[in-house]
Amino acid sequence: RSSAGETMAWSESVDTVLANKEGLAAFRTFLKSEFSEENVEFWLACEDFKKTKSSAKVASKARKIYSDFIQADAPKEINIDFHTKNDISQNISEPTLSCFDAAQRSIYSLMAKDSFPRFLRSEVYKELVRKHQDRNQKRWLPFL
Repeated sequence: RSSAGETMAWSESVDTVLANKEGLAAFRTFLKSEFSEENVEFWLACEDFKKTKSSAKVASKARKIYSDFIQADAPKEINIDFHTKNDISQNISEPTLSCFDAAQRSIYSLMAKDSFPRFLRSEVYKELVRKHQDRNQKRWLPFL
């Protein structure tokens, strides 16, 4: 459960939101409303991928990320430049844990500079802040 202070801290950086379960859920809801939730889904898939220990799983997870987000007409195709996409396509047959790093940085940057400022102005975020302020007031003013 997040405190009002944490909710306010989310406005400081996209990292704070991505690291907090409730913040992440609110950000995803917002991105869904903008039809761009594939960005945060790709970012999360990359974070999970980088923690993969087994080499057999590296290959299968890499193929899944590639088919979900990178290849032409992927169901959740992300918007990355041709060179980054091309590099991944050429190296996907022998993936490494860093094979999506450039694409992940690009998508992170897009979220931080583009989606995140809009999220902070959105009703989704404002409602979350109000909810936490109300919760804190009730905690300190039990007679309300």
